[in-house]
Amino acid sequence: MVVDTKAKGAGHSQSCRALGIVLSRQYAEQLVSPLTTGGTLAPDLFESKVVFSGTNSGESYAGRGSEPNCEHQTTASKGDGRMSDGSPAGDDMSDTAGDTAATDPATEADNTQFWVLYLTRFAEGFGFITLVTLLPVYINVLDPSATTIFGLTISAGFIIGMYTTGFTLAQTAAIIPLAWAGDRFDKRTVLLVTIGLGAIVYAMFPLVDSSLSFILIRALQGVVVSGAGLMSLSLVGQFATVGTRADRIGKANAASFLASIVGSLSAGGLYDQFGFGPVFTIIAALMVVAWVGILVVLDRDETRIKGFPFSDLAVNRRILTMTSFRAQYAFAVTIVRTWVPIYAGTAIASGGLGVAALAVSVTVTAEKATNMVGQLFTGRLSDTHGRAMFVFAGGGAYGLIAVGIPLSPAIGSALGADLTLPLLGELPAAYLPLVVFSGLLGVADSFREPASMALFADEGADDGGIASSFGIRELVWRPGSVIGPLIAGWLMVEVSMASVFYVGGAFAITGVMTFLAILAHDHGRDALTTW
Repeated sequence: MVVDTKAKGAGHSQSCRALGIVLSRQYAEQLVSPLTTGGTLAPDLFESKVVFSGTNSGESYAGRGSEPNCEHQTTASKGDGRMSDGSPAGDDMSDTAGDTAATDPATEADNTQFWVLYLTRFAEGFGFITLVTLLPVYINVLDPSATTIFGLTISAGFIIGMYTTGFTLAQTAAIIPLAWAGDRFDKRTVLLVTIGLGAIVYAMFPLVDSSLSFILIRALQGVVVSGAGLMSLSLVGQFATVGTRADRIGKANAASFLASIVGSLSAGGLYDQFGFGPVFTIIAALMVVAWVGILVVLDRDETRIKGFPFSDLAVNRRILTMTSFRAQYAFAVTIVRTWVPIYAGTAIASGGLGVAALAVSVTVTAEKATNMVGQLFTGRLSDTHGRAMFVFAGGGAYGLIAVGIPLSPAIGSALGADLTLPLLGELPAAYLPLVVFSGLLGVADSFREPASMALFADEGADDGGIASSFGIRELVWRPGSVIGPLIAGWLMVEVSMASVFYVGGAFAITGVMTFLAILAHDHGRDALTTW
């Protein structure tokens, strides 16, 4: 086995990290321990010469502190093909070390492969947002009513809730098996299967004739969205080097945001003009084009991760540290992102602004547009200047902006911002400040998101389970995305509309403060700037 231990990028110490992938953890510790104290390697551990520059008195390799610089290839077995303890090379390796364990490439894949993955992200995002936009139409067309199943009465409200919950449950259930399959087998093949299934699923939506069929097809859509999202992001992270990873992920996210903007603005109009058929024909065609692009252009994924990578990644110190932030931040984003349009469109008597539907869509588009444009640049900055600082700054700014949203009426009144615009109609003074706040939320999140994703990708690449790493990232988000709206709905009715944004912002602020405290305590005071 050959490991290229040459450092590959700035902003994240990478030297010697690949050794921890190919060797078992005990061999990694044997290797790094003498280095951190200025010692020398055991002569029987490696055959070929390893050139190290500098020593380090900081924390150990397992703690991901600074490491010595390695500038050579090392053969991780003795001449007889056995490890230093006499066991066959590879037999005593970690379960997550596969046939090709190191997923950090020495050189980046060509641009064409990234563009195919960006197209895949666009197609998946366009399909998802189109269903969200047309969901009220399906409710009106299907007109769900209470029914009895096995003696149990199912209310119409529960059935309507299942239109979304069925999708979410299937999406969540698919994360672990799909992520495992992506790491164990060829991610390209898994992506082809999910995109091919997506083309079939979206072609079936015009055939829906009952609530049951809609819920079942939405569940299949959940599997497609999970698979396409996990595999496309995993391949983007795997094909990029550590020095370009956040930049590439940011561009992939920008493609998804572009799809959200185009889909949300066009889906309703296309349905009004042509009905369901042409709308879903466009989505299915996009899926087919993406499928062909993946088949023709994308290289096969040669990594094979044996065992169950989730078990090791679940106790990875960096991932646990990121989870301390992300679990709380999920509440913040779900609450704030959902309630900005609710605040804009809800009747004044209920604490909202009572603006027209098109004006509501502008508040949503403002956040997506600034987030999309921002991620075209912020990922590159994160690659250059480090990831943790961007997570901390972006998450903290998001919380502060959210807390400021209830000030929209006071700011608008002070500026005399009430006006009437073509198409949007009469707008209260608070509306324009709300649009600005929404745009600022997108700017703040554009700093956080590519850096956060790259941190998870870095750990997955190092430990040999990049799809599983993204899978953990998705699972951590689920509790906040489910419970958050329930909290916000109660606050809106029982307390006030403003309290929703105060609580949402508080989740983000406590998240970044927890993140900072754990960084300093477990990884050193300089971790915020060295991660």
